[in-house]
Amino acid sequence: MTQRGAVFIGQAVVNLDFPAPDQDILPGVPWGRIEAFPSPAYWAYQVLARRLEVNAVNYKLGRTLKEEVGACLLGGHGIPAAVGLAAFNKLKDCGAFNAEPPPEGAIYEWLSQPIETGSKSVRYRFARQKSRYLSAALHKLNTEVPPTDSGRELRDWLTSIPGIGHKTASWIARNWLSANDVAILDIHILRAGLLAGFFPDNLTVERDYLKLEHLFLEFSEAMGVKASELDALIWYEMQASSSTVFSLLENFRDKPLAKLRPRSARTQNSQSGTHQTTFQF
Repeated sequence: MTQRGAVFIGQAVVNLDFPAPDQDILPGVPWGRIEAFPSPAYWAYQVLARRLEVNAVNYKLGRTLKEEVGACLLGGHGIPAAVGLAAFNKLKDCGAFNAEPPPEGAIYEWLSQPIETGSKSVRYRFARQKSRYLSAALHKLNTEVPPTDSGRELRDWLTSIPGIGHKTASWIARNWLSANDVAILDIHILRAGLLAGFFPDNLTVERDYLKLEHLFLEFSEAMGVKASELDALIWYEMQASSSTVFSLLENFRDKPLAKLRPRSARTQNSQSGTHQTTFQF
């Protein structure tokens, strides 16, 4: 027996039908109920409802590939989104992404200065390290032609740059090409996969990124949604639902993917409905 979800758009109601909760989306992975966070049916319903409610997301942060690489490289793990974007905008204003790349020392000097985030002035963490990585990236982009026929080709090319791993390279490729053949995997996506059953409990992103990516792409294809839509939605919902996620992970307390406790509690736990949100990593 199928299950149905409704999406209200103004005065109109659009019904969405999904397989029965006990039917498998992949071998050994049941769809679950559409209102049960974080089941496969829940994710499918949220993605499809969001398509109906809002316009397509523009993932790009920069106007050129140099800028996109800079924006993603300056953000990521350990850097709050507001600080990463403020650092990117500062370097852009300084001409870091112009035709001729600046020397590493100039990038370091700019990153070492206080950065205005809108609400306060902050110091950018890892200024020396990120200056070195960004200088190498800009030099490579200035001397080679990156492949752009697919997200995976661009991602693999980017991983040859010091400081750019699979996650950052996938983020750049997804943003720049709206690619659906790569996935941006972090602890939030890993926890979602563990809870929904489409990731095994013995893989980690550090050792097994490409294996996990394959499983994630297989899952999104079986669901009938774009990988870019799915990983953005899962990332937002999981990081916004820290307390709920941690409670669910109690059953997996001895598993590798569950070792890091979520750092912040969700302000409101939503078990149903849809969300209208702009997704940026």
